Amino acid sequence: MGEHPPGKVTPDPLERILQRAITRLRRLEAVTDVALSQLPLDDLLDELLVRTRDLLEADTSAILLLDAPGKHLVARAAKGLEEEVERGVRIPFGKGFAGRIAAERRPIVIADVDHADILNPILREKGVKSLIGAPLYAHDRVLGVIHAGTLARRDFTEEDAELLQVAAERAGLGIERALVHEELVNLDRLQRDFIGFASHELRTPATVIYGVLETLRFRREELSDELVAELEETLYTQSVRMKDLLERLLDLSMLDAGGFKIAPSRFHVGERTRELIKAIDPDFETDVRIGISDDLEAVADIQAFDRVVSNLLMNALRHGGPPVLVTAEQRDRHLRFVVEDNGPGIDQAIASQMFTRFTRGERSQRAGGVGLGLAIAHSYARAHGGDLRHEPVPQGARFEFVLPVHDVA
Repeated sequence: MGEHPPGKVTPDPLERILQRAITRLRRLEAVTDVALSQLPLDDLLDELLVRTRDLLEADTSAILLLDAPGKHLVARAAKGLEEEVERGVRIPFGKGFAGRIAAERRPIVIADVDHADILNPILREKGVKSLIGAPLYAHDRVLGVIHAGTLARRDFTEEDAELLQVAAERAGLGIERALVHEELVNLDRLQRDFIGFASHELRTPATVIYGVLETLRFRREELSDELVAELEETLYTQSVRMKDLLERLLDLSMLDAGGFKIAPSRFHVGERTRELIKAIDPDFETDVRIGISDDLEAVADIQAFDRVVSNLLMNALRHGGPPVLVTAEQRDRHLRFVVEDNGPGIDQAIASQMFTRFTRGERSQRAGGVGLGLAIAHSYARAHGGDLRHEPVPQGARFEFVLPVHDVA
């Protein structure tokens, strides 16, 4: 009685607890090791997710980082939830599962996802049943959120929450260091790009303007009326080009400095869109098809709306092909504005960098593009708490501008 079959030994409960504690300690050390490494940010996040998932014996894991304005958490890396990154999931600070973790600066456990306040539909789509998450912070500054999930319902314990928080604290220090390095690298690249841009793009119209003015000042009496008119037209064209370039640079400077402040007001989307189209293309009635309800209104910042939509329209008309289809609808407390052209589409060589300033495909370069339009539109959309997305289509290019609708008294 009480004897076990030969070859089978029942582990002592205390031994099992001790072995589990040792395993978790080793896995926590693995998180610490990678956090202290000098990996680039994307590689660091990938390793942190793998090791955190192992630490909690979970099925999924994800990291969302706080954007520059501090208003949204943006999916940056994921395991088992890769669609979060692909779709550019953005969670408002203080809202939903991840938003609450960041705002309250504490771990949160959800035992049953199906009956919880979850803003991210991908979690349910992927069959996640239980969640645990903790804030990522360094030097008392919230950087984002890390969370893990299981495909079978699980009651995460207080020990699990404490363990994840320790891992998150160590991960946060590594992420902060990698973010600083990434920012320095980007600033250095932007500085080089700007110098190259200024020396080339601004020098050309400046040289032409100076040459025309010099000719008109010293040789006007020798020139025919036709040639004077031609020179004046050239002067005007190049002045407009320089004005456009300088306005774009000022836009970027203001956005980089965080100087853009949201000032929501109510306006009719269709009416505003028609005004913008007329200013860009006098022949809009033949080049653009507008599918926007006359009674569709939005409460948003008009400057942000104008900048994003104008850049999308100019891109579609200059680098795409008619007819350009413009549609808009209000859904899920967001204005969704779509511009779709019938041109050759986005160059695959630059598809992943299309929202990076000074990025130009061959067609854009031939058409005289400077690689700032989409970068500015994207920055304005993000500054407004929205987003700008490129959606692949069989023919042409399709961009969706997602803008949160604000309430005004």
